Amino acid sequence: MLDLTVKHNELTAEQFIELWETVWGDGPSLEQTRLARKHTLFRVSVWDGDLIVAMARMNGDMGLNYYIKDVVVRPEYQGRKIGTTIMNSILEYIEKNMCEGSRVSVQLLAEVGKEQFYIKQGFKLVPHEYCGPALRKIIYKK
Repeated sequence: MLDLTVKHNELTAEQFIELWETVWGDGPSLEQTRLARKHTLFRVSVWDGDLIVAMARMNGDMGLNYYIKDVVVRPEYQGRKIGTTIMNSILEYIEKNMCEGSRVSVQLLAEVGKEQFYIKQGFKLVPHEYCGPALRKIIYKK
């Protein structure tokens, strides 16, 4: 049985890059990661002792919209409900900070093949009857 620890808003830029690279290869620069960390609303990390094994971060306006980013579980820890733990932490944060009687939109882009994980968390594929397709643009600076 794993003895994992969930932490909020404690992940460093260096730890973020380390974990990113276990799943996606070359990570963003330290400068870019520090800037993103500074402007991230909420961060969740999961630890096995001193080893970072999972993370996610969320941006949002605290009123209407939230956007979940960079959900990563170290490959050898996948399939152990750690991603569900992360998502529960994020959704609890949102619910705790919502205005009474309000409704908010929580969005994310799933990696190919991970859609069913998010559907199990209550997310819907778009487009659907209430919204059009999701769109994305990536901008590069040389």
